[in-house]
Amino acid sequence: MNLTDDFLKKIEDLFVREIPDRVYQRARIALLDYLAVSVAGTAGQADRLEKYLRETDPEAGSIAVIGMKRKFVLKEAVFLSGLNAHALDLDDGVNEGIIHLGSPLFSVLLPLAQRYPVTVEKFLKAAIIGYETAFTIARSIQPRHKELGYHATGTCGVLGIALAVSYMLDFNALERKNAFAAACVSAEAVLNVLDDGSELKPYNVAKASLLGLTACQMAKAGFNGPPDPLGGERGFLEMMTRDEKTVLSQPLSGGRYAIEKTYTKPFAACRYCHPAIEAAIRVRKLHQINPEEIDSVELRTYFWAVNKHDHIDIQGAASAKMSIPYGVALGLIEGKAGLKEYNEQHIADPAVQHLLSKITVIADPELTAVFPAKQVAILNLLTKAGKKFSERIDEPKGEPENPLTEEEFKQRFIDLYAYGGCTETTALGVLDYIQTVAPEQELKYEKFN
Repeated sequence: MNLTDDFLKKIEDLFVREIPDRVYQRARIALLDYLAVSVAGTAGQADRLEKYLRETDPEAGSIAVIGMKRKFVLKEAVFLSGLNAHALDLDDGVNEGIIHLGSPLFSVLLPLAQRYPVTVEKFLKAAIIGYETAFTIARSIQPRHKELGYHATGTCGVLGIALAVSYMLDFNALERKNAFAAACVSAEAVLNVLDDGSELKPYNVAKASLLGLTACQMAKAGFNGPPDPLGGERGFLEMMTRDEKTVLSQPLSGGRYAIEKTYTKPFAACRYCHPAIEAAIRVRKLHQINPEEIDSVELRTYFWAVNKHDHIDIQGAASAKMSIPYGVALGLIEGKAGLKEYNEQHIADPAVQHLLSKITVIADPELTAVFPAKQVAILNLLTKAGKKFSERIDEPKGEPENPLTEEEFKQRFIDLYAYGGCTETTALGVLDYIQTVAPEQELKYEKFN
């Protein structure tokens, strides 16, 4: 049995065993998170979507896209779903794998569930398997994968889609392996989408969604893949790390499902920025800080957060979402960092610009050593009067160890739907449906709008 066959067998064993109710409940939360960020993401890039549709003039079809009023053919629906889900960088993820999991996966499962009726239980189980697959592979190759410039959401996400779809649609063993093989040989996404001025980060998710779907369609058409797409000198693991000694992790690491390890973002920024933002908001609240009285701010955190996230030259909303100094400035000035704070008006605000020049971000070796077990940020603030204030965040809000409360999640859900132009009644209806629909019932897409 080669490396790929062994991995697929472990995933299969995971699929046939009884999955605890708590994991299914977490999958419902993951789906709700996806729906909310997709509705808001569609509204957030409405102008760009209009130009894209005018330019491409896509063929009309029968598949709906969350937040959009038109229906499309399957592949267009999958692509647009991925683009919208990651547009605001608010989707879930896992720090240990440095990967967003829900956005590429649900962007394929939901459109397919409109074509092929599935029960709620089967849909959620497929999602659980997809999360486990993508995370396990990402955990195996990170952080080396990121060091080489790859975006695990766009690479490992394709592999998760292949297995999730193959289980949801009852592929046989050969079709499942061929779908996984096609995903392995096609996965590709680079991190220069984060470079200042770039707005292509959501494109990596859209592309991964489309590649994952296509991999499954190739398998169904009977195209055979290499016998061991994960292993060997030309296999996925070595190619994505350039290290022949890369070891494939085991599913269910630490005894927890990957979907239980995901964070939910309270702030509209890259997850690396969240501990720093939270520290800034706390300092402001606890000590009644007046931004005009600030002399300097030093932010110490782990290397991966600092790398490509310490810029103070903010070139638009996409750049702002990747900037720790910008998030810290918002936290100290506004006491919040929501969608409305990541806009051109706030970016151009003289108070924000002035404070940005006073913020220094430092990679601390000791804090790097404890990542990803802890995502630490230490904010040290000095006032012009010589007063010093400090705040440390070890587990930012939204992590499984420090989750949003039920009420906080509900309000976030309502707010994101409102940002997308939906009423609170609509949001609460979707929330209630996903939380209460029986596992044996067929998933009804029309309940999402």
